[in-house]
Amino acid sequence: MRSAVMSVHPGLAGASRLPTSGEEGRPLQLVELLALLGAGMTAALASVLLDFSLRIPGHAIIRVVLPMAFGLAVVPRRMAGSAMGASALGSALVVKLGGLAAVGPGAIVSLALTGPLMDLALWHARRGWRLYLGFALAGLGANVAALAVRAGTKLAGLDYAAAARPLGAWLPQAAVTYPVCGAIAGLLSALVWFQCSAQRRDATSPECLR
Repeated sequence: MRSAVMSVHPGLAGASRLPTSGEEGRPLQLVELLALLGAGMTAALASVLLDFSLRIPGHAIIRVVLPMAFGLAVVPRRMAGSAMGASALGSALVVKLGGLAAVGPGAIVSLALTGPLMDLALWHARRGWRLYLGFALAGLGANVAALAVRAGTKLAGLDYAAAARPLGAWLPQAAVTYPVCGAIAGLLSALVWFQCSAQRRDATSPECLR
């Protein structure tokens, strides 16, 4: 079936800016699965090891969304996001349990949910603004979930980070920046890895608006 699990997603495959690995109707290949697992691992390592020091609550989502969007551009299959999410979550837990780096609950939630939310938001997307909107909604949803978890840990007094701000000082800013950063991260990732339409028309073409 065209919409079967791990079948090629025609919208993603047609709009990808990169050479894709799968042809419609072709079963998932081992190299594709390894690429998805690698993209998830990259997202996890980028999330916990890179620090841009922007001091904008919620900006770290770009380190998760960008590698996962790349994974979908290279392996444009349905449920590919969930495979990357499982890999990202497993990698983050290994890093955390191994004492290699601190992994906060917000980061765990973002890594676990971003991929599945991409699958959900992009399931029926074909091209153009609908594709971009799907990525933006996935980033928005993942960051809103991370916001809720971070707020919960602060409310419960479980946020022990040295630079942690109290809930009352953090929440008014974070309630705005988390959703905005999530949506922008999703949109930018889509613009980087996916074109407006499969035909590579000019951005002003009416096709891009359909």
